[in-house]
Amino acid sequence: MPQENLPPPGAPDIEIARAARMEPILGLAERRLGLAPEALVPHGHFKAKLSLDHISGMKDRPNGKLVLVTAITPTPAGEGKTTTSVGLTDGLNVIGVNAMVCLREPSLGPCFGMKGGAAGGGRAQVVPMEDINLHFNGDFHAITSAHSLLAALLDNHLQWGNELDIDPRRITWRRVVDMNDRALRNITIGLGGPAHGIPRESGFDITVASEIMAILCLATDLHDLQRRLGDIIVARTRAKEPITARDLGADGAMAVLLKDALAPNLVQTIEHNPAFIHGGPFANIAHGCNSVMATQSALKLADVVVTEAGFGADLGAQKFIDIKCRQSGLRPDAVVLVATVRALKMQGGVAKEDLGTPDVEALERGAVNIRRHIQNLKKYGISPVVAINHFIKDSQEEIDALKRICGEMGVACALSKHWAEGGEGARELAEAVKAVLDGGSPQVELLYPCEMPLGEKIETIAKEIYRAEEVVIVSSAARDLKEYEKLGYGNLPICIAKTQYSFSTDATKQGAPEGHTVEVREVRLSAGAGFVVAICGDIMVMPGLPRKPAAFEIGLDSSGQIVGLA
Repeated sequence: MPQENLPPPGAPDIEIARAARMEPILGLAERRLGLAPEALVPHGHFKAKLSLDHISGMKDRPNGKLVLVTAITPTPAGEGKTTTSVGLTDGLNVIGVNAMVCLREPSLGPCFGMKGGAAGGGRAQVVPMEDINLHFNGDFHAITSAHSLLAALLDNHLQWGNELDIDPRRITWRRVVDMNDRALRNITIGLGGPAHGIPRESGFDITVASEIMAILCLATDLHDLQRRLGDIIVARTRAKEPITARDLGADGAMAVLLKDALAPNLVQTIEHNPAFIHGGPFANIAHGCNSVMATQSALKLADVVVTEAGFGADLGAQKFIDIKCRQSGLRPDAVVLVATVRALKMQGGVAKEDLGTPDVEALERGAVNIRRHIQNLKKYGISPVVAINHFIKDSQEEIDALKRICGEMGVACALSKHWAEGGEGARELAEAVKAVLDGGSPQVELLYPCEMPLGEKIETIAKEIYRAEEVVIVSSAARDLKEYEKLGYGNLPICIAKTQYSFSTDATKQGAPEGHTVEVREVRLSAGAGFVVAICGDIMVMPGLPRKPAAFEIGLDSSGQIVGLA
C-alpha cells in the first residue's frame, strides 16, 4: 500500500526510507505470507530470518512463477535494476498479484567506495535501508569468518609438520575482506621467524568474490552446504594432487559458522510487500545472483517472485541461466530488461552532463546496446519485456523512439515511473509482465552443454554473448583448464570475470562492439561452488577505492543519525 507524508521525489533515498512507516516483520510475514511467528528468527522489529526447519517443511508446496530482472550495459547514467525489481513487485501487488522480491545483499566495499548501496531508490526501496546497506544480519561477516578460518587452518597445517605434503607454492586459497582495499591484493605472510608461520606469497579478494559466498548462494540445505564446503580445493601437494577443505578437517567448523547465514533474510518494501535479501556475489567477478534458498523459498510463499541478476544481461542473466538455473533446476517464466533513455544516450556518445537535453539521434545510436541484449536473451528462448525506467527529464519523443525500437525487435515494452510514484507508477510494467506470465512459460535453453570442454565453453560465451572474434587463453590458464578436466571437473559451467561496462573486456568500448579479442589471463577452480572462474582483461577480484570515496560523505549528524548513505 502506498504511504503518505513521504519526502517528495528527488529527496535523498535515506530520507525517504527513514520517513517510511514499517510494519513489524512478524505481523507482515503472517498477514502476507501465512508464516507463523515461530517460522521466523527475528532480528529486531523489522528484520527476520526464515528458519531452516520451516523451509524444509515447505518442499511439497507448489511453486509460483519466477520473473528475472536484468538490464542493458551499465553506465554512470544509471539503469536502476534493483529499483525496478522493487517497483515491479509493488506494481504487481497494486494490480492484485501476490508478489514478493528476492534481492542480493549490499557489500560494504561499494557502499563506501563508488557504487553506493543496493536497496533501491526513491519510492521503490526495501527497508530498513540503513541496516540492509550496513552489516544487515551479519551474513557477510559469517562468510568472511568461515573463509578466514579455512585460511588459518591451512597455514596452521603447514606450521605443524605439513602431514599432507602441501606445496606452499601451489596454495590457491587467498584471504578476503568486505572492503575495497587495493593494497591487500598481493601480500607476503609468515614473516618474523619460525614462530610466525611459513613465509609465502598470498593476497586478499573482496568477500563477494569468495567461493564461500558462491557456495552459500547455491547450496540447497545444510547438508549440501557442508558438502560443498568440503569440496573446496585450497592447494596442491608436491605431487600435484588436490587438497580440499575436507582434507584439512575444516568443513564442519565452517558449516557451523555459516549455519545461521544460510537462512534467508526477510524485510519489506516501502509499500509493505515482503522481500528476501540474501547473499551478494558480484556479477562482474562472481555469478551475480541471490541465494537459491531464498528464491526457492519465495516461490513456495508467493504467486510471483521477482529476482534480479547483477549488471548487464551479458553478465547477470547469462550467469543466472547457465550457472544458477543449471544447478538448481530453476527457470524464469518471464524476463524484464531494464533500460533508461539516459543510459542509451550515453551509449550513443552523449556526455553525462548533457544527458538532460533531448537527443533522439543519440538514443538511436546507443540503441545498438539494447538490441544486442535482446538478441542474446532470444538465444536462450526468451523474449524479454523492456522496462523503460523513467527519469524526469526524459522527453516523450525519446520514450516513443525507444518503444518503437523495441517494437522493431519484437518485444514488449512498458514505461515505469516507480522511482517517483512507487507501485502505482509501475502499473504499466506490471500489466505487461502479467500478460507474459499468463501466456505461458518460455522453453529456456542453456547456452552450452555440460560435456563441452572448458575452453570451448569460454569461447562459446565470448563469441555468442560478447561477439568476440578471438579468445586468447594464456598458456598458464590453458594448462590449468587441462588439469581441471583431468581431475574430473570438465563438466562444470564457466563464470567469466570481466568488466561490466562493455560487451568486450575494454571498459571504454561502448555500444555493441564486435570483432574484439577476449584474453583469459587466469582461471580458478571453484569446485565447491561448482564452476570455473575465467578472469579476463584487467578485472580485479579486489577492487580499489576511487579518488573521492563515498565514505567521505557518510557520517553521523548531531542527533546520531546516519547521513550521506546513498
